Amino acid sequence: MSRTEAHAASHADHPAKSRLSRWKRPLTMLFFLALIVLLSLFASRIEWGEVFDTLADFKVRTLIIASGLTLASFLVYASFDLIGRTYIRQDLTWKQILPVGIISYAFNLNLSAWVGGIAMRYRLYSRLGVSKGNIAKILGLSLATNWFGYMVIAGAVFSSGLVRMPPGWKLSSDALQGVGVLLLLVSAGYLAACRFSKRREWAIRGIEIDLPSLRMAIVQLALGALNWSLMAAVIFTLLPSKLDYPLVLGVLLISAIAGVITHIPAGLGVLEAVFVALLQHEVSRGSLVAGLLAYRAIYFLLPLLITLVMYLLVEAKAKSLRISKKPK
Repeated sequence: MSRTEAHAASHADHPAKSRLSRWKRPLTMLFFLALIVLLSLFASRIEWGEVFDTLADFKVRTLIIASGLTLASFLVYASFDLIGRTYIRQDLTWKQILPVGIISYAFNLNLSAWVGGIAMRYRLYSRLGVSKGNIAKILGLSLATNWFGYMVIAGAVFSSGLVRMPPGWKLSSDALQGVGVLLLLVSAGYLAACRFSKRREWAIRGIEIDLPSLRMAIVQLALGALNWSLMAAVIFTLLPSKLDYPLVLGVLLISAIAGVITHIPAGLGVLEAVFVALLQHEVSRGSLVAGLLAYRAIYFLLPLLITLVMYLLVEAKAKSLRISKKPK
C-alpha cells in the first residue's frame, strides 16, 4: 500500500478524529475570544478607584494575613483535584495538578463555573493527556467535595442558631435552623452510602460514576469544610473586629447560596447585599462595604491576575513543546 493510500485509510478509520482536528483551531480561537470578552466585562463592572482607596486604608499586617489565608484557601481547593487523581487512578504528579486547580478556581470565582470549573479544566487536563471521561470525573468529585463540605459546615452553623434572619425575610430564623438540620442529615446519608452501599458504580450519559470509599468521603468533608472556613477567615480579618467569626462564616454561607441562585459572575453585589442586610445592626454599612471590597481585591482580583499569567505561561510552554516535536 502506498503512503497516500495508507493516509486515506487512516482517515477513513478515524473520521471523527479528522473532524475534530478540523474544528480544533476554530474552537480554540473561540475559547480565547470568549475569555477576553468575559475578562473585559468583568473589569468594567469594578470600581477600581474605590478598591484601591479601600486597600490603602488597611494596615499592611492585615493585608498580609488576609493574603496568606487566601493562598491557603486556594491550595486547599486545588487539593480537591488531588483526590480526583486517586479517584481516576491516573499517574499525575501534584506539580501537574495543583496549577490546574488554582487556575481553574480563580477563573471559576471571577468568570463563572462554565469558564473556570469546566472549560479551563478540560483544556488544561487535556494537555496532560487526561481523557474526557476522567476529566468529567475529576470535575464531578471536585464539585461534590466543595458542596459536601458546605453542607456539613452550613448544617452545623445554621442549626446552632448563630445566624438570625432579619424580620420580613421569606426564610425565618427557625426555618434556617431546619435547613441546617436537613443539611446534616443529607451529609450523614452520603457518608452512610459510602460506607455501606453495595452498589458502587453508576453510568450517567456514558460517564461512569464510582461511589468513593468512606475514607475518601471523610477527606472530602475535611477539605471542603476547611476551604469554606478559610474563605470566611479572610473576610473576618478584613471586617471590624467586633464581629464574631462564626457569625461571619454563617453570613458567607447564606450569601453563597444567594450567589448560586442569581448566577451573577463573582456574585457581584450579592455578597455585599447579604452582608449588609444581616450585619448592618452590628457594624456600620461603610465598614462592611470597605471590608468586602478589600476581600474582593485580595480573594478574587489578585488571584485572577496571577493565574492569568500562569495560564499564559502554560499555553506558551505547550506551544513550544508542539513546535519542538515538529519534524525537521
